[in-house]
Amino acid sequence: MKSLRPSLLFVVSIISISVIAQDLPSIQTDRPDQTEAATIVPTGYVQLETGFNSEQNDAVTKTLVYPTILAKYGVNDRFEWRLILNYNSVETGGIRTSGVLPLSAGFKVALWEQKGIIPKTSFIGHLTAPFIASKDFRNKHYSSDFRFTLSNQVTDHLSIGYNLGAAWDGNTGEPEFIYTLTAGYSFSDNWGAYIESFGFAPHQRIPEHRADGGLIFIPHPDFQVDISGGFGLSPNNKDYYYVSLGLSYRFKCKD
Repeated sequence: MKSLRPSLLFVVSIISISVIAQDLPSIQTDRPDQTEAATIVPTGYVQLETGFNSEQNDAVTKTLVYPTILAKYGVNDRFEWRLILNYNSVETGGIRTSGVLPLSAGFKVALWEQKGIIPKTSFIGHLTAPFIASKDFRNKHYSSDFRFTLSNQVTDHLSIGYNLGAAWDGNTGEPEFIYTLTAGYSFSDNWGAYIESFGFAPHQRIPEHRADGGLIFIPHPDFQVDISGGFGLSPNNKDYYYVSLGLSYRFKCKD
């Protein structure tokens, strides 16, 4: 079973607060859903997105992630650097293994803005080094993943986001195809919610489909709190579920 990515994530472009003393919308993150956002971190800003997840992978395996960390830096209005680091604790049959997962580095590039029904679109790519990890969690080879991230603002309060991509785990060398589809709704400038369907289609194995939902709260334009949960939809992942709490923050690191 797959662990949730930090990115697993919510298109918060449905919320755009005008900020006094800075000409920026409120923070827009790739969490808490699995749908990565199409937006880019503002130029010169660092954004940290952290999460604390508890997952029941199957009848005998449970995973705690504390924390997931996605660090992003806005190079310009079309490009950001990305760094992903997770600390996992996996318990199977009463035996617990803990450590740092392989470090992933990557980028997001904005391709085009929304024009009518044509969605706002970006591309994300990551490369994962097998040796930058705890011994028990190292892969045999380098691994990678990519996604096209798309979003449409339907109304002032409603947006939809969707991702299509693939990932290679660094062990089998076989691709796993990924899809996500989420609908987000903003109740106010500070509160929003989403529901989502997402899944994985491993090469020559049975696909897995899941659903989740959650709430976000933005008490300050540079700070977000979120809570979410999900469950398996397919017969082969009927025991799967997760709950997650997240905190995200951005700050300017240069003038």
